[in-house]
Amino acid sequence: MKAPCLFLFFLLVSLICPAQLKLNTVSSLVKNNKNEPVAGATVRLFKDAVLIAAATANEKGEFTLSNVPDGKYILIITAIGYQLFRVSVQPEGKDLVLPAILLTPDKRMDLADVVIEGKKPLMQMETDKTVVNVDAMISSASSNTLEVLEKTPGVTVSANGEIGLNGRTGVLVLIDGRSKYLSGQDLASYLKSIPGAQLDKIELIDNPSARYDAAGNAVINIRLKKNRTGGFTGSISTGFTQGKYLRSNNALNLNYNYKKINVFGNMGYGYDQNFTDDHYDRRFFTAKGVPSSAVSLFNSQQNRSNAVNANLGLDYSATAKTTYVFQLNLNDSRTKNYLNYNSGNYSAGALDSTGRGYTNGRNDRTNIGTSLSVVHQFGHTGRELSADVNYLNYDGSNVQSLHNFMYQPDGPLSGSNEFFYDLPLSMHIYTAKADYVHPLKGKAKLEAGLKSSWVNNNNVSDYYNVTDGERLIDNGQSNHFKYRENINAAYVNAQKSWKHFGIQLGMRVENTVANGNQMGNEVLEGSRFRKNYTKLFPSLFLSYKLDINGINTFSFAVTRRINRPNYQLLNEFLIFRDQYSYSTGNAMLNPQYQRRYELKYQHKQWLRMALSYNRFSDVIFQTTRVVDDVFITRPENVAMGHMLLLNTGLSLSPAKWWSLNTDVLLSWMGLDGEAYGIRLNPETYVARINVLNQFQFGAGWSAELSGYYASRDLNGQTFTGGMYRVNTGVQKKILKGQGSLRFGTDDIFHTWVYHNNSIDLKQASYAQISSSDTQRFGFAFSYRFGKDTFSRKSRHQNNALDEEKGRM
Repeated sequence: MKAPCLFLFFLLVSLICPAQLKLNTVSSLVKNNKNEPVAGATVRLFKDAVLIAAATANEKGEFTLSNVPDGKYILIITAIGYQLFRVSVQPEGKDLVLPAILLTPDKRMDLADVVIEGKKPLMQMETDKTVVNVDAMISSASSNTLEVLEKTPGVTVSANGEIGLNGRTGVLVLIDGRSKYLSGQDLASYLKSIPGAQLDKIELIDNPSARYDAAGNAVINIRLKKNRTGGFTGSISTGFTQGKYLRSNNALNLNYNYKKINVFGNMGYGYDQNFTDDHYDRRFFTAKGVPSSAVSLFNSQQNRSNAVNANLGLDYSATAKTTYVFQLNLNDSRTKNYLNYNSGNYSAGALDSTGRGYTNGRNDRTNIGTSLSVVHQFGHTGRELSADVNYLNYDGSNVQSLHNFMYQPDGPLSGSNEFFYDLPLSMHIYTAKADYVHPLKGKAKLEAGLKSSWVNNNNVSDYYNVTDGERLIDNGQSNHFKYRENINAAYVNAQKSWKHFGIQLGMRVENTVANGNQMGNEVLEGSRFRKNYTKLFPSLFLSYKLDINGINTFSFAVTRRINRPNYQLLNEFLIFRDQYSYSTGNAMLNPQYQRRYELKYQHKQWLRMALSYNRFSDVIFQTTRVVDDVFITRPENVAMGHMLLLNTGLSLSPAKWWSLNTDVLLSWMGLDGEAYGIRLNPETYVARINVLNQFQFGAGWSAELSGYYASRDLNGQTFTGGMYRVNTGVQKKILKGQGSLRFGTDDIFHTWVYHNNSIDLKQASYAQISSSDTQRFGFAFSYRFGKDTFSRKSRHQNNALDEEKGRM
């Protein structure tokens, strides 16, 4: 009890006496021997070898380092083509303005022959997020984005494409800070279409502030490459992996920067093939628990897709304080899928019948998005106003034909049927938002913003019975679902920092209006629903530095989040996997809510420990019921949930040539609810361990060795057994450091195999073994070209110190 009281006492004292904690600024002007400003010079302030502040000189050579406590420091300035400048400074109770600093040209350097190479660490721990530098991952060039996420410490990807972060599913995935309004398999398919070579970094945000949408239990923000160096630059990458089938991921990144204009483009092409083999053992029981029948089922599925992804943009700096950005994104994918199944049906232990069948399908998607944004800064005060509007359009077609054949135990055909369904999709999304940042005196800041989104979703599901090649509409299974959603949000966020303490308070309010219209037909009666609700999402963040340099930091966070059901979960059309497995939606689903409490400790950049407790209500739960030996899966709000997590991250350098990143997650989770008259209260302990070793051998050679272990896990009415995988990679820099060759293997021992067992099913149980094309060997080549000049200052970077951190 003494520790919390002491903490609150010091917090109260710091709130009462902020004036006694004086912070200073250090500023100056950087020039060369021709009295010209050295724009882009890197300015860093150190105290006892610890970086205190950093900045980049602007076009006039000016820089300002803010929030510098009293004391003695070393100021270091570096710039390409100039010798390092070092000076001792000592601000004491007042802002320090240094005389103009003159940099001396480095005569040993011929800029025409300079190759600039700054290696960034794989992971960088920041106050509110963890940043993963994708280029530091050797296997990224031969992988797609979903595979890169799967290899990222703390991130999980389930067999059905659901993405999780540090033990929590239902994560909001953003691309360059914008939602694609996709989830589940739709999101997984989209991420597969983006080559990993197009990625710059991945931001992992466990506790999003009020500035972010309230949706999602956590946030993963994927940043695409966007070069801002002067002149014409670019990179090209091509990668191939071979397992049972061949895959290829290729990317071209271009950038041209001249004066006020920056034009950029990312183009990618991916060819993907995969297989999934599923073995099912299903058993059925009487009401008294006596075995009555069983089904042994084997499914073999193959997918083949071609995808093109292009992102084009233009930055225009109208003035030194105002920048406009226009972006256009195109994503087009063509997927073919095939499935064959064989089954044996048993009654009283004897073979009753057998079955076989196959499906052929095609799923085509075209996604187009545009955005226009503006950022304006008011003077040198740090005040900033930004606004953007976005439009997304999804058009797709999904056609499938199913053929089933039933046989008597001794072999003769006893029956057959054929079905065909056509599921076109059309979705239009409009968003608009504005954000304002207003710095206050005493290292404080106020943020506020507004956002509105409009979604119009139109799904048609036409089912046909096929006889002698002729299709006859089945109105009993067909439907037409229209869904419209409007979300209006406003937020305010206040921050204040002192010498040791920091506090951030946020409040976000979101109003949701949803209208669903299940259109009727000759057989089915139509239905409608309307939902209108307003919810508050408060957030609180406290931080305490044990030392003035922030080497040891404690933080505490409380947040509330929402998970709205995705649009496909609301549509009650049937999806047939095989003769014995269907899935459907639920138009009456309610949102799921989460409240999270987290205590975190961080020591420099190498240790992070977080203890969190999560409480869930109205959990969206994939329930399974059995009708005539057919498993039908449907989402329901049936349970409350809880999760206790301990997450430890280590980033060490045991030797100069060896970097080690380790992430260990221990959790205890459980559910409490009821489905179809069966009590649901499973609990389990989960352990996940991710270890990544990176080695630098010199002469341009490097390598990595990684391993991931996942213990038994709980997913709906299923326990998944433990499994592990081991990946390797080797890289050789070539062409004076501008190019690289990468070789890698994924899942060397082919141990990433799912073993699932059902729990709490009514009068049924099942066991499943599922494997796919995870054991692979890959090769990639990448090359950077173009002539770089100094790096211009970007108003769109989340962290202006990224480059400096990479050089340290």
